[in-house]
Amino acid sequence: MTVQQDLQKAVAAAQSALGTYSSFAQSTQDQSAKQMFQELSQDAQRHINVLNGRLQYVTQNNEMNQQTT
Repeated sequence: MTVQQDLQKAVAAAQSALGTYSSFAQSTQDQSAKQMFQELSQDAQRHINVLNGRLQYVTQNNEMNQQTT
């Protein structure tokens, strides 16, 4: 498995976690739990952003993706 594929899997896992946290936040009546899940959602979104940035960098700088002229 390549680094690019590993990053894609990590992004997918983080997106899944984000969805789960968001769902938990919406379904609970406990305000402290709701806040905790909202904070976890925000953290997951930050992780997704960082991972996508790295994925973009790897994709752009992967020698296999470079065209030779």
